Amino acid sequence: MTGQVRTVDGRVAGRRGQATRQKLLDCLSEMLNSSPYRDVKVIDVARKAGTSPATFYQYFPDVEGAVLEIAEQMASESSSLSEVLEGRSWVGKAGWQTAQDFVDDFLDFWKKNDAILRVVDLGAAEGDKRFAKLRLKILNSATTPLTGSIKELQAKGRVDKDINPAAVSGALVVMLSGVTSQLKGFQTWGVKQADLRPTLAQLVHLGVTGKKPTK
Repeated sequence: MTGQVRTVDGRVAGRRGQATRQKLLDCLSEMLNSSPYRDVKVIDVARKAGTSPATFYQYFPDVEGAVLEIAEQMASESSSLSEVLEGRSWVGKAGWQTAQDFVDDFLDFWKKNDAILRVVDLGAAEGDKRFAKLRLKILNSATTPLTGSIKELQAKGRVDKDINPAAVSGALVVMLSGVTSQLKGFQTWGVKQADLRPTLAQLVHLGVTGKKPTK
C-alpha cells in the first residue's frame, strides 16, 4: 500500500501497520468467498490473519467498516471497465470485437469480485447509502463509456437519434450485472459460460449499434 494510512484514532500507521491492515483486508476478502457476510466475526478475521481483535479494532471500527474499505478498493479498480472501450470502434468486424472485449472484461471483473459485489448489492438493497454509492460508481464505470459510444454513433448518423443513450447503456449494464449474479442458474439450465459470453456480446452490440454484428 502507498500513501498515509491512519488508525481509527487518527494515528499514521507505519509500514508494518499498513501491512497488517492489508492482511486483515485480504483475510476478510477470502472469508467472504465462503461465508455469509453477516456470519463473519472480528475474532475470526483476526485469527485468520494471525493477530488479535484488538489489532483489528486499531484499523477498523467493525467488520462492516472493513468491508466498505474492500469495496472502495474494488470500486477504484472498476475503471478497467471504461478503459476497455477507450478509442474503440463499433463499426464492422472491429465493432464485434469491441463488444466481445467489453463483455469479457465485465464478466471477468464481476467473477473476480463476486463475493464483495454480493455484499455491496445487499447493502444497497437494504438502503445503505454508502453501499448504494459504491454500486453506482461501479456501474457508472461501464455505463458512462457505453453512453458516450452511442452518442458518438448518433452524431455520425449511424444510430437513431430518438434512442436515449443513457437508457440503453444503463439497461445493458444492469443486464450484464444481473446475468453474472446468476451464473449458477444458467449452468442448471444447461447454458455454458462459453456460450453465454458471445450471446451477451451480441446483445451489447445490438443495443449499442442497433445492428447485428459483422463477424
